Amino acid sequence: MYAERVLSGMRPTGSLHLGHYHGVLKNWVRLQHEYPCLFFVADWHALTTQYDDPRGIVNAAWDMVIDWLAAGVDPVRATLFIQSQVPEHAELHLLLSMMTPLGWLERVPTYKDQQEKLENKDLSTYGFLGYPLLQSADILIYRADKVPVGEDQVPHIEFSREIARRFNHLYGREPGFEDKAREAVRKLGAKRARRYEELRTRFQQQGEQAAIGWAHALLDELPGLAHDDRERLCGYLEGTGKMILVEPAALLTEASRMPGLDGQKMSKSYGNTITLREDAASVTHKIRRMPTDPARIRRTDPGEPANCPVWQLHQVYSDETCQAWVEQGCRSAGIGCLDCKQPVIDGILREQAPMRARAQPFLEDPKLVREIIGDGNSKARCLARETMRDVRQAIGLDFN
Repeated sequence: MYAERVLSGMRPTGSLHLGHYHGVLKNWVRLQHEYPCLFFVADWHALTTQYDDPRGIVNAAWDMVIDWLAAGVDPVRATLFIQSQVPEHAELHLLLSMMTPLGWLERVPTYKDQQEKLENKDLSTYGFLGYPLLQSADILIYRADKVPVGEDQVPHIEFSREIARRFNHLYGREPGFEDKAREAVRKLGAKRARRYEELRTRFQQQGEQAAIGWAHALLDELPGLAHDDRERLCGYLEGTGKMILVEPAALLTEASRMPGLDGQKMSKSYGNTITLREDAASVTHKIRRMPTDPARIRRTDPGEPANCPVWQLHQVYSDETCQAWVEQGCRSAGIGCLDCKQPVIDGILREQAPMRARAQPFLEDPKLVREIIGDGNSKARCLARETMRDVRQAIGLDFN
């Protein structure tokens, strides 16, 4: 059993917007207080669709990291690093590609979906086909057991689980594994050994998934159990072998409630964003120009909040008292649209103020950001090297 660990990453797209904050970064800030976390810049993933024009990736990465720090991601609590600066990602990706069936990649739901959405791009490349495997390598190399994702990304996590399971099945069978596993069972003591064998039977013969959790809890009662014996017992329990790569689990996150300026999902591709550190004058100008209920042609015309994009922002930034004021005032024409928009402007500026303050030292001295990432790269590489040592030994490519 390996320690709990969270891993998540973002493609470098430059300055982030409030949709990123509400959809991802607020969750990262919370998770860093609950688990060891690794957050990385997925610059190689950016190449899967930007291979023909990669020039802006580096600057976009630095801008994005500043936004992470501005949002409250703490490099003391979490490890921040850049994917391409840990070359072990590429090594594990290569080794996993040797044992991954082609059909597994072709059936990933987003493969055809992205091809259709980006039909103006030539995506008939191995990099695009293989990006789910690179994503799996990103997760598996840190033995991360928790990956925060939305529901649409769950198939990617299941794919990573299948890859880990296949790898462990192929390469987790050390010489004499069965004998060593049975000897490890005897070390549990008579009572626990009987319970372990009962749970193993219930899982392998009856398919009772809960038996796995109960068996792991049984092993957790023995802190003095040797690491290798623990791994053998986990593999023996599930009918695989010694667990080398950890099967990750999806840590489901709520979909972002942050709408764009036109009422659609906030997205750069829609041109409807407000960035995390956008200046107050620009934010005010954008909100004041937002479309409202088409029925309110004149100030005296009553409206319906449900038909107004501004109302969606009130649901993010206004309390119940303010929302009640908006509903009553809009439907009675008691307030104008500019009156309605002002609390939203105030709420956004309040949210952004600490972000601008946290970002300022890094804008004044970019060397601070590079030091944070340099330290994170080193920490991430130490963890990645540990995994790759075990992977090479399992495959039989350890020449040391």
